[in-house]
Amino acid sequence: MTTNTILLLILSVILAVGLSFYQYLYKVKNQSKFYWFLAFLRFISLFSIFLLLINPIISRKITEIKKTPLPIVVDNSKSISELKATKDASELYLKISENKAITEKYDVQLFSFSEEFQSLENLNFEGKQSHIDGIAKNLKQLYRNTNYPVVLFTDGNQTMGNDYVFSFQENTSVLPVILGDTTTVFDLKINQINVNKYAFLKNKFPVEVFLQYNGNQTISTTFTIQNGNQNVHKQTVTFSKDKKAQSVVVLLNADKVGIAKYKAVISSNIKEKNIINNTKNFAVEVIDQRSEIALISAINHPDLGALKRSIEINQQRKVTIVKPNEINSLQNYNVLILYQPNTTFKSIFEQNKTALINTLIVTGTATDFGFLNQVQDDLFFKMSAPKEDYLATFEPDFNLFAQTNIGFENFPPLENNFGVITAKNNVNTLLSARVRNVPLQNPILTFTENGSKRKAYLLGENIWKWRLQNHLKKKSFDDFDLFTDKIIQFLVSNASKKNLNVTYESFYNSGESIEITAEYFNKNYEFDDKAQLTIQVVNSKTKASKKYDLLKANNSFKVNLDGLEAGNYTFKVTEKKSNSSFTGTFEVLDFEIEKQFVNPDKNRLEQLAQNTKGKVYYPNQIENLIQNLIDNKDYIPTQKETIKKSPIIDWIWLLLIAVSTLTAEWFIRKYNGLL
Repeated sequence: MTTNTILLLILSVILAVGLSFYQYLYKVKNQSKFYWFLAFLRFISLFSIFLLLINPIISRKITEIKKTPLPIVVDNSKSISELKATKDASELYLKISENKAITEKYDVQLFSFSEEFQSLENLNFEGKQSHIDGIAKNLKQLYRNTNYPVVLFTDGNQTMGNDYVFSFQENTSVLPVILGDTTTVFDLKINQINVNKYAFLKNKFPVEVFLQYNGNQTISTTFTIQNGNQNVHKQTVTFSKDKKAQSVVVLLNADKVGIAKYKAVISSNIKEKNIINNTKNFAVEVIDQRSEIALISAINHPDLGALKRSIEINQQRKVTIVKPNEINSLQNYNVLILYQPNTTFKSIFEQNKTALINTLIVTGTATDFGFLNQVQDDLFFKMSAPKEDYLATFEPDFNLFAQTNIGFENFPPLENNFGVITAKNNVNTLLSARVRNVPLQNPILTFTENGSKRKAYLLGENIWKWRLQNHLKKKSFDDFDLFTDKIIQFLVSNASKKNLNVTYESFYNSGESIEITAEYFNKNYEFDDKAQLTIQVVNSKTKASKKYDLLKANNSFKVNLDGLEAGNYTFKVTEKKSNSSFTGTFEVLDFEIEKQFVNPDKNRLEQLAQNTKGKVYYPNQIENLIQNLIDNKDYIPTQKETIKKSPIIDWIWLLLIAVSTLTAEWFIRKYNGLL
């Protein structure tokens, strides 16, 4: 408080006393207690008003003891029950949280986790997933810019999320308490299966299986893959103390169109404590869509190799480079790429009048545009001899298929003859041309569709430079290869577009998220976010039926069917207004991932402790953990002093006092006839 403020306060006291004395006591012969009381009320009223007018700042010193936070996190998943560690998990955390020395030094906070991270209310060890990585993310939000230890009661077996070993921040010291028996138990396990979702009829498709062994002996096991009751693959796999993991790659035949369901099984003659993890199911959808593509050219050009490599990234595409005079029949091909056609292509165009194969025509400086005007009626080329470089401009209104702008404007120019290109029929342009940033009416990449007949026109050579530029910028050919794949897919597919597309899996595990996604398109094949989609799910055995609404997400509709019991199900997705529908089947497997473990993951928890400068403890070392927390000099409570300043005008009660004393004074004077 400043000197001026103090002087004003003293002056306000003098003025309040003087005015009160003058009002009630000055020249009054009988200075009774009644007048002294009225003078006191007037003094309180005047002094309160003066205080509010002066508005001094009142400072208060507040002392606060700030303790280091100590989150104690307990694993509430079913794997703790399977490892018979529920008693340790339920009792040991209380020894820490109720220790007087710990509570005096730390701000103890209790949490539990399974699928979700939450405050600890009760432990039932029924969680169907373990998300240790989620602990790190949530603690980071709760304790920003704070150094603190974390006591983590868990078996270390994570079933969802990213690798937790590297998830915790540098300012966090993790002290894992390993729950469960770490004694090595003999166990065989199918750890993971990698397989493509689709395979092509009459082809072989690869299945990669990762097998894991827990034990110290050298043993021989039998690994089989079953399709129904039939073994489609069988082999012997040997494990030893030094070779506890094996990768098996199997090629299976895709013999029949549809969804093929398989079961991978590993077994031995030795009895196991846990056999649930010895089997794993997977499914592959076999489709008959292998595409044979003829890349026809009368000249040699780098574009040919670039197009072939790019298209064949998709394993269902096979590109054959041939000259026009080497083709006797077009019936073996699904798509024709006619590279810079001239009069030698005449027989190709004649044959295709009957074959009606979709084509991609690529033009350039070696193209005979007069001949091209005669053999197609989509575009008219009025070209001259000089050459020109054409830059590309992406057209966002293009809607034949979904294509993002992968940086077309920054790609090198394509070379073509100078001239004007005019559309004779309806075309849909994805890329238009510009010369030195001056837009032209000419297209660079355009498409036509007439019934089941589809064509694409790429008007310029040197597209190999685009693929190279994409790799220089992104360190990958992926964007360009996906771009060419979508062009070929448009030409391969003659079927009418479906209004309702549904995405789902053939198998779901009990306890995991069962999510089905749908897209609905209107007649212009635009996503309709006002569609009303429902799904009816029927248990094939019990015939029990449930109906759900699909909720709108980003450019899709989703439904979560969590809670379905194990069994086979059929479903039907229906759009209310158009009555469009889609039917499918899936199976919920009686498979609980938390029952897959026979030991805690000691190695990963030790690595986590090492990475965060913590230490691993076991249940019988809990007293050591408590003592180390108490003795740790890195986490000491700090005393924090803060000065809180508040203007007196914020004191509402001071105004109430002034009003109350003035009111009381008025009523007393009124009652005693002094007014």
